[in-house]
Amino acid sequence: MFQPPHTPEVNPIERLWKEIKKTLRWECFQTLDELREAVWKQLDQLSAYQVKSITGWDFILEALFVSGFS
Repeated sequence: MFQPPHTPEVNPIERLWKEIKKTLRWECFQTLDELREAVWKQLDQLSAYQVKSITGWDFILEALFVSGFS
C-alpha cells in the first residue's frame, strides 16, 4: 500500500514522529548513537494508550476494513 510522506491523515506514523520531535527538537546530539538513544527513550515512555490515540484514527481503520485489508 502506497503512503505518501508527510500526510498524517493517511500515514499515522507521521503523527507519532511529530510527538517524538516535540520533546527532542531543541536537543543537540554529539553522535548518532546519542540521538538513537534519546528516540528509544521517548518511545519507551509512551504508553499503549498514547500510541493508540496518536495512530488509531477510526476513519483509517474503517477504510482498511472496507477494503478487505487485514
